[in-house]
Amino acid sequence: MIPPQQNAEFVWRMEAVLEVYQRPYESEFPVICIDEATKQLVKETVTPIPAQPGVPERVDYEYERNGTANLFMLCEPMSGWRYVAVTQQRTAIDYAHLLKALVDDFCPEARKITVVQDNLNTHSPASLYKAFAPEEARRILAP
Repeated sequence: MIPPQQNAEFVWRMEAVLEVYQRPYESEFPVICIDEATKQLVKETVTPIPAQPGVPERVDYEYERNGTANLFMLCEPMSGWRYVAVTQQRTAIDYAHLLKALVDDFCPEARKITVVQDNLNTHSPASLYKAFAPEEARRILAP
């Protein structure tokens, strides 16, 4: 049952994604899931004490913040394939370059790629037009 606070838009999108996941696997028509996460990078402030026989490694709880990194995750659930790209940020330009790599490097034989992703503002064909000339953006969008 759909929770009452969800609207028709939610139900329509949910059903569309569930239909995609019901398709039989075809390598020429991959279904690729994309997501990203920002992670804090930390640096040890105290050198850990190495493990010894019968005694585990000991690590101090204090750390120094050392910036952040973005992790883009690509996966094809039906084949088990996955890839992680690490970037300094998650801009529209970073996303566009990820899609270019998906089309050119990871799925060059695909006739059509179905991408399953959330609706983050950078997850738009417009991101390709920010990063590339219109001809290149259209080429990447074509498969």
